[in-house]
Amino acid sequence: MKFKGKRFGILLTFCIMAVFWVLLSGIFDAFHLISGLVCCAIVSLISHDLLVKGESEKKLLKSLRLLIYIPWELWQIVLANIDVAYRVLHPRMPIDPQIIEFETTLRGDFSLVTLANSITLTPGTITIEVEPDRGKFVVHAIGKEPADALLVDQTMQKKVAHVFMETAVRTEDLPTRK
Repeated sequence: MKFKGKRFGILLTFCIMAVFWVLLSGIFDAFHLISGLVCCAIVSLISHDLLVKGESEKKLLKSLRLLIYIPWELWQIVLANIDVAYRVLHPRMPIDPQIIEFETTLRGDFSLVTLANSITLTPGTITIEVEPDRGKFVVHAIGKEPADALLVDQTMQKKVAHVFMETAVRTEDLPTRK
């Protein structure tokens, strides 16, 4: 059973890497495709456990949920770009920088990294610090609205928790502003 899960992890890692190889290389002749697939296979054999851990049934579900999360995150990036452009081009420059702190129930390495990167990739917010033991995040936000999206709405935290099958964000913990 354990070897079956390992094979699944290798196969999933190989598939993900192969798709990225084909998309990023843009070269579709036989030599490049074969050498790219061989490299993906070698790297998958060596490092599959870095990408995929846990039960094999959950790996596939988490991978599918992550694939669904990515377009949502890309849309948030587009919306945040428009917001930042508006703030910069507005004559009064409605910029109100804030450092905010909040805690989540996320504890997994991938879930914490995904949330931290999602925050940083979204223009107008930058993850400053993450305390994995407490699930505490310190974030710089360009204004009140991006800060409230993390503190009040908590949509991003809830979506990441859903992807990695972790408990939802605690609403009873009051976030703080500095």
